Amino acid sequence: MPVEFISASYVNDNSELYPKPGVGIDPKFLRRYSSELEAAGFDYTLLPYGSSGYDPFSIAAFIASFTDRIKPIIALRPNTVYPTVAAKALATLDQLSNGRATVHIISGGNTAEQAREGDRLDKEQRYARSAEYIRILRRVWESDEPFSHRGTYYEFEDFQATYRPVNGTIPVSVGGSSDIAYRIAAEQGDIFGLWGEPLKETRESIDRIEDYARAAGRTDRPKIWVTFRPIIAPTEELAWEKAHRVLGALERNRSAGIHTGQRGAQAGTPENLGSQRLLQLAERGEVHDRALWTAPAKATNAQGASTALVGTPETVAAAILDYIDLGAEIISIRGYDNLNDAIDYGRYVLPLVREEVARRDAAAVREAAR
Repeated sequence: MPVEFISASYVNDNSELYPKPGVGIDPKFLRRYSSELEAAGFDYTLLPYGSSGYDPFSIAAFIASFTDRIKPIIALRPNTVYPTVAAKALATLDQLSNGRATVHIISGGNTAEQAREGDRLDKEQRYARSAEYIRILRRVWESDEPFSHRGTYYEFEDFQATYRPVNGTIPVSVGGSSDIAYRIAAEQGDIFGLWGEPLKETRESIDRIEDYARAAGRTDRPKIWVTFRPIIAPTEELAWEKAHRVLGALERNRSAGIHTGQRGAQAGTPENLGSQRLLQLAERGEVHDRALWTAPAKATNAQGASTALVGTPETVAAAILDYIDLGAEIISIRGYDNLNDAIDYGRYVLPLVREEVARRDAAAVREAAR
């Protein structure tokens, strides 16, 4: 199966290198940015969610109106939208985009951030709610008759959606690093998101999701999505010089209290296990395997995906292929200079990865035909 690529869309030219806190949505920039992603060959664009941020459903519908192929991924926190409403909204987006909608369920990794919108559940409850939420989404999309539901977190009677997804359902992605996240993804997810860790740890994570999938009675497993922040240049020396300039900017902005996120970086040890793991990796060493660089995770307190792949396009493509060899089917890459990096990835990285995957697939077909 060909590899697929994800990048995030940005609604203005605010970036981690050149932060512009408080700037609003720039429709012209968003149109250009998302169009460049499609032209570069990205398959998906992620619309993230934060308590003080934009509405991802509206942005996804806007992007779908002027693109033809790229698939919007709605990041969705179950506490923010009732599941029957979310199922209809996602199906509406899916019809508007001719079957391109995807949803990424975020259970919530920070108690204070969840509380900003009235969510008081603890971590285990949040994940249990996500599991119930996904079951409701799928039933809304698949049910030909009205149905009722009485669960731990949601209750309703005689619901039926008239408008449903183009292809009968919508892919559901799940993320997280805890055991309950793996279990829910293995039971119900179509895609499971991992942050960029070394090859050994990534192999262990894939093994875990496969074990949970078998325990759930599945004969398959969710597709594996792995996320990186590539830093590329024509030579290795120039790439590492660029990487340290990026790191310096991240450290300066954090020291000055300038952030591009919804409410800035968290102080102290992050609550979510994924960030804790990235910080532990950074303590073990800055460079792992072929090109994985952990220093940005330390500089940002591992807020979100924050490990880089550094090198020439050939080195970064080879590093991505290492993860594909482990079993990753979807690679998420986004840079620090958002628009220019996305264009460069489309020119110099995606083609190298896809050409090598195609070469290997053709060789496997020839070998099987002997």
